[in-house]
Amino acid sequence: MEDLDFDLIRPYNFEEIQEAIPRLIADGSFHSMMDFLFTPEQKEVVITNMKKAQSVHEFQIAMTLPAVQTILRKTTNGISHSGFDNINKDVANVYLANHRDIVLDSSILGAKLYELGFDTPHTTWGSNLMASQMIVDLGKSNQMITVFREGSPKELLQNSQRLSRFIRKSILEMNKSVWIAHRKGRSKDGMDKTDVSILKMLTLSGDSDIKSRLVDLKLTPATISYEWEPCDGMKVRETYLSQDSTYLKSDDEDFNSIIGGLLGEKGRIHITMGTPIINQIKEIDNSKINNNDVVNIVTKLIDKQTHINYKLWPSNYLAYDLLTKGSKYSDRYDQNTITKFEERYLNAIKLLQTENSTVRELFLSLYANPVINKLEHLKDI
Repeated sequence: MEDLDFDLIRPYNFEEIQEAIPRLIADGSFHSMMDFLFTPEQKEVVITNMKKAQSVHEFQIAMTLPAVQTILRKTTNGISHSGFDNINKDVANVYLANHRDIVLDSSILGAKLYELGFDTPHTTWGSNLMASQMIVDLGKSNQMITVFREGSPKELLQNSQRLSRFIRKSILEMNKSVWIAHRKGRSKDGMDKTDVSILKMLTLSGDSDIKSRLVDLKLTPATISYEWEPCDGMKVRETYLSQDSTYLKSDDEDFNSIIGGLLGEKGRIHITMGTPIINQIKEIDNSKINNNDVVNIVTKLIDKQTHINYKLWPSNYLAYDLLTKGSKYSDRYDQNTITKFEERYLNAIKLLQTENSTVRELFLSLYANPVINKLEHLKDI
């Protein structure tokens, strides 16, 4: 099979980053972002270092890492992590991650990997997010792989094949890890269920059987847990409005979600790196089952780790008790959590301009479902 054109989806090379830097510096929106993040003195240092960068890695150190660190300092109460000793710094993995925020999920993982001495990964992002030249330049300068979500059935298949081949090339030839969400779009109900279509896309490349194709990619679940979802109100609004009709996003909705995720209050955040599921996939006896069965088994392996590794916060325990009308976890939260939770619920109502039992259940479920998922795998939490 001939190589497909990777230029449509690949990140910028360093020469293209050098061409993008003047465009960024000339963009008013870029300066608005920089003015929020940095003092004038800090901004000048960052831009100077951007101009001096001699590689993709140096560009990320000069601009991206300080930006992410500043956002986290301004909008969180700290980042914790666990499980990174499960992975080898010299081995590339596909990080199949739960998806809660459009930009921050992968950005936080990339920053943490860098801090711990790992190479930063390639990251997938949807073509629907390429709303301006500034966003395209920032994304592609930060190793983003474009995922095309629209087109005819033939075009969608070709795009999926191209994406699959590039991810495989990244892992097997470039020894470069890849972050990819385990589902299309952010989780809006807190369920964190892996979409089988993602795994099927990954198997569209490679010359061996489907089990070996998945083994080659060194699939590794990664779980991010936010104490407070920065876009909880937006998520509930979209879910509620989608119940009776097809939900059509406004032109600026994805952009507003990006900004809401970056600037919204998040409380504490925890990242758990799971264990590569290479051996578990190898143990699958595929002699009497079809390819769909193999994919479904792998999906369950990913979900199990994702759910068990989710860090539960007081907000999750409170939501579970409210949803179940019980007090099983009343010792896991206090009045401050109750007050904060109610404030966020009221903000969601204000955004939706509707209040009823369905809206409240959707809001509670967003925070309670991680508890429910974990209870499915563990008797006591």
